[in-house]
Amino acid sequence: MLYNLLYPLNSQYTFLNIFKYITVRAAGATLTALIIVFCFGPAFIRKLKALQGKGQPIRKEGPASHLTTKQGTPTMGGSLILLGMTVSTLLWADLTNSYVWIVLGVTLSLGVLGGIDDYIKVTKQYPDGMRSRTKFAIQILIGCVATYFILHHSPLTLENQLFFPFFKNALWNMGGWFFLFSTLVIVGSSNAVNLTDGLDGLAIGPIIFTALSFAVITYIVGNSVFAHYLQLHFVPGSGELAIICGAFVGASLGFLWFNAPPAMIFMGDMGSLAIGGALGAISLIVKHEIVLAIIGGIFVLEAVSVMLQVAYFKMTGGKRIFLMAPLHHHFEKKGWAESTVVIRFWIISIILALIGLATLKIR
Repeated sequence: MLYNLLYPLNSQYTFLNIFKYITVRAAGATLTALIIVFCFGPAFIRKLKALQGKGQPIRKEGPASHLTTKQGTPTMGGSLILLGMTVSTLLWADLTNSYVWIVLGVTLSLGVLGGIDDYIKVTKQYPDGMRSRTKFAIQILIGCVATYFILHHSPLTLENQLFFPFFKNALWNMGGWFFLFSTLVIVGSSNAVNLTDGLDGLAIGPIIFTALSFAVITYIVGNSVFAHYLQLHFVPGSGELAIICGAFVGASLGFLWFNAPPAMIFMGDMGSLAIGGALGAISLIVKHEIVLAIIGGIFVLEAVSVMLQVAYFKMTGGKRIFLMAPLHHHFEKKGWAESTVVIRFWIISIILALIGLATLKIR
């Protein structure tokens, strides 16, 4: 909004040229989102505690320590992240950019879905929340709608193309299968982040590193000079997504202040489903889906651990690969302290982010 209102006046007031630069607006979006979460966080948490009473129900089959250390903690903290991100994006992004609205649409739609799921958990004190099939079906619907608009606005030369990192001009024209693939990226990313959100501060750290990495990627891919220099595919208009990524970084940093162990509030499905879906949509727009799997490797590992555990359990009649899934609970069962699991997963996430960013140059 600031860009659309103030930049056109730059001929009269030259200092308004500053709004031309995506880097400046991305920094502004980061700080704005951070300030919003910091300012509204304490009152928001008090209000949620008063409304939710017992807070998020804790699974009895989970680690025994969670029944005492996490009981009574309010959930739906993701709404605080979405508030900071949305307001900040609307202030700093170019609102004529279609990609901005596509990502906002995915984020807020999945946020509403996650919010309903959290509401059911809290009001009925039912840890499973909404029926899995219903939630999954709605996620697929949102993913399909988002994919349609992404493909509609993508350059024709890049439509239905899957690019491979580390190789020059390595691509695969998936044809009609790309629609299914794109939907799975959004839905899979959404659920993978959701599965990671199981310990205080665990999910929000990799979210920050992933969003920060994609702020760099979207800026480069959306800049014709940088994209051609690094031999990347140029996606006109995608640079504006750096503002959304910056807003996610700022809002997530603010949320981490309240989510650090011992957490004052949980992210809940309202945040994890929305953020995961948004990251998936952004990766599709800039054609870095495989790089998302690298940078967000922690999310991938958590999701794969659950799938392997369930499949092995059914095939062997009750045997398990891990002591408990998702993967972070396996290490808790092995005796690792919660903070140890969180920090080590963060370290791995930073390493993966560096590898992912290295793909921009190594090819």
